[in-house]
Amino acid sequence: MTDVTVPSTLPTAPISRRGRISLRTLMLIRWVAIVGQLVAVLAVYVGFDYDLPLVPALAIIGVSVLVNGAAMFQRRWRVRLGERDAMLYLAYDVLQLGALLYLTGGLGNPFSVLLLAPLTAGATILRRKNVVPLTVLVLAVLALLALVHLPLPAPIEGGQATPGVTTTLMFRVGVWAALTLAALFIAGYVWRVSAEGRRLDEAYAASQAALARAQRLSALGALAAAAAHELGTPLSTIALVAKELQKDLPTDSPLAEDIDLLASESERCRTILSELTRHPEADAGEPYSRVDLPTLIALAAQPHETGRVALEVDAHGEGPSPQVWRTPERLHGLGNILQNALQFARRDVHVDVSWDDEVVMIHVVDDGPGFPTPVLSRLGEPYVSGRSRGRHGHMGLGIFIAAAFLERDGATLRFANGRRGAEVVVTWPRPTLELVQGEVDGRFDAND
Repeated sequence: MTDVTVPSTLPTAPISRRGRISLRTLMLIRWVAIVGQLVAVLAVYVGFDYDLPLVPALAIIGVSVLVNGAAMFQRRWRVRLGERDAMLYLAYDVLQLGALLYLTGGLGNPFSVLLLAPLTAGATILRRKNVVPLTVLVLAVLALLALVHLPLPAPIEGGQATPGVTTTLMFRVGVWAALTLAALFIAGYVWRVSAEGRRLDEAYAASQAALARAQRLSALGALAAAAAHELGTPLSTIALVAKELQKDLPTDSPLAEDIDLLASESERCRTILSELTRHPEADAGEPYSRVDLPTLIALAAQPHETGRVALEVDAHGEGPSPQVWRTPERLHGLGNILQNALQFARRDVHVDVSWDDEVVMIHVVDDGPGFPTPVLSRLGEPYVSGRSRGRHGHMGLGIFIAAAFLERDGATLRFANGRRGAEVVVTWPRPTLELVQGEVDGRFDAND
């Protein structure tokens, strides 16, 4: 067996924990906040006829509507946020609510307690280095609102606002409503974000288990190939000696039967070892060998091909194909995507592999029914599937695991429905793809 030097930096680190928070979750929570703010402003201004700077208040609420609408229009609402991005997202909510409170009485507004909601959510999902600046921001907003703010809205009588609103029954009712809504909103806010984190932790555990299994299979294949190589020479010696003894012993010797058995069993052992070296898992004896991209696709698809669907691979690009490490993450990630395409395709799956000096792209297209529209925007999140969970024990983790492995490898994924069926595009920066895996992990950890 050819000796292969495996770089020490190849994958031993766990899957990156970047992207713990779903942007979709934070957007849904913000929509709830927008509706609540709009109802409160209109109720105070129209329903109770209180003096209120309506146009600036509606403008501030409108900014949040535009931000959320832009994210939905760009289909970015299924993106998972890193901790820094989640902190900035929550910081915007603090500033938006602070601006609205400035127009409506500052800390005298009972709804100022809602400033604690983004901070509470941030404390449940962020590490200290991101919680600290968010906390400082909330404290700064509270201090500014205590010093600088417009008057608290008051009922209009005779064309003028009535002072002393804090002593009225309406104000006490407002305090009760604010605290009630704050309790419900904060509880719902934290529960939703924490539930998302728990689901992600469970899915990452499944990803780790899948990766560990792939690495164990690679180690097992390496062991089998090494055993075949190491045992081949002594077995050949035993077989040679047995044949010489068969020639030298007379046919009526009492040892002849034993020598024949020894020769047949040694031959049987050689056959078993030969089968081990030909078994597909024996390829894992060199688990991190470099291969070209078409070979990587073929290796990833091999365990999932049944012959029912044709797999076509078209490779083209500038210069020779990139030589990449055949790691368990890449094989398992691409394998999950190809498995999904092969299961749902009617006749064929087409894989277009292209590259240039900067980008490497793998475009997988099948002629099946495509991704279900309700889940298309959420693909890549855990426990999301268009199939029944009971079918073959399907839990909706296949694409999530593939995305986790490939994004850890530096790739970006895009899911869509094309003219033929489902389409998945996996794109790597070429320098990243050709890096040793551990170098990619180090770069990502530094960006977290």
